[in-house]
Amino acid sequence: MLLDPERAYRSVAARDARFDGCFVFAVRTTGIYCRPSCPAVTPKRRNVEFHLTAAAAQTAGFRACRRCLPDAVPGSPEWNLRADLAARAMRLITDGVVERDGVPGLATRLGYSERHLARVLTTELGAGPLALARAHRAHAARLLIETTELTFADVAFAAGFASVRQFNDTIRAVFAVNPTQLRAEARRRRRAEVPARPGAINLRLPFRLPFDAAGLLETLAAQAIPGVEQAEPGRFGRTLRLPHGPATVWLAPGPAHVACTLNLTDLRDLGSAVSRVRRLLDLDADPSAVDELLGADPLLAPLVAAAPGVRVPGSVDGAETVLRTLLPALPPGEPLATPDGPLTTLFPTPAAVLATELSAPEREVVAALAAGSLDVHLGRETDELTAELLSYPAITPAMAAEIVTRVLGAPDVWRVPDPALTARARAWRPWRSYATAHLLRTPGAEKADRRTA
Repeated sequence: MLLDPERAYRSVAARDARFDGCFVFAVRTTGIYCRPSCPAVTPKRRNVEFHLTAAAAQTAGFRACRRCLPDAVPGSPEWNLRADLAARAMRLITDGVVERDGVPGLATRLGYSERHLARVLTTELGAGPLALARAHRAHAARLLIETTELTFADVAFAAGFASVRQFNDTIRAVFAVNPTQLRAEARRRRRAEVPARPGAINLRLPFRLPFDAAGLLETLAAQAIPGVEQAEPGRFGRTLRLPHGPATVWLAPGPAHVACTLNLTDLRDLGSAVSRVRRLLDLDADPSAVDELLGADPLLAPLVAAAPGVRVPGSVDGAETVLRTLLPALPPGEPLATPDGPLTTLFPTPAAVLATELSAPEREVVAALAAGSLDVHLGRETDELTAELLSYPAITPAMAAEIVTRVLGAPDVWRVPDPALTARARAWRPWRSYATAHLLRTPGAEKADRRTA
């Protein structure tokens, strides 16, 4: 993705929040990088340079602005819109793959050598996988410093740093303060809030306006599995199966952010949990771009006007999404050791589902998930994953489209089986997933059964 410096500078001069998360700008005279909507005085054009990622700005020697907190913004919608290697790598990095498996594990998941991956990321994004992961760790550490009273040693290891010294050096390099100062600043900024119960982490998840929170909660409520998920007025909760242990999360959309309360078994899962929750709620979408295109069509215009900022629900786990799409009924999952109110149960694993009564075609899919030969994760390429899913007789094209849309956050998957609309929908690219969401939520809209389509 190439940045147009002049267009980017106009966005900075206008303090246009729509571009927060899409790029950062760095000021050579101060050594600081900011989000486009930073309220500080706009620097002169000759003193500014632009970077696609915070990691690229950090690699170039700049530190984060402590006034606008450029890492505390919605992520770039480009990582879902693009399906190239750099975008797929970014999705996995934000899920914490480098912290868990290292760069070799990231390269293996993407199917490329470490050298080729580093070359592509440096060329496309201005930073290699280690630098991108370092920026992700710094963001996770800042969240823990500002929202918990954990010791800094616990914060360091929970965020994925190899040592306290590495943690301290990174915080100073990225934020130009030490962890103690960062926590003190957060305490001064913090408004009076309802205190979380012991062990809970309260976060604010930003998004781009407009945001159809009511429609999103309605969709999640309609699909909720008792014990695993709970929909209540104004909020949604669910259990999570994370790399280092189970967790629960409660999400309450507000005017400018989603209030998120996490209860983690292992704090190392913080970054992964935040990434998955953001994907579940589609918080990195660019609703202005979506509504501008779709609202120009006479058929969709009244739907867009009635529900601006529609989101397409995502996935917190690829295997879970396949099982939910494939099977009409599921066995109960494992009970939580410590229930969180109505959240009492984890979603069942493929191995547990395999022990139940299944048809032969369904068993083939579930067995492949349990064995790992069908690996559905957010680093997959859209066409490749679709073809692999369709190689199983139990998975119909409509089911494959739903899985790809949710797991990969793919914005351009068409799922309305109407020939006339299909031809018309070509003009709705690259936002046909959102057009589908508008049409399928409309009373009286033609909806095909995903199991027979």
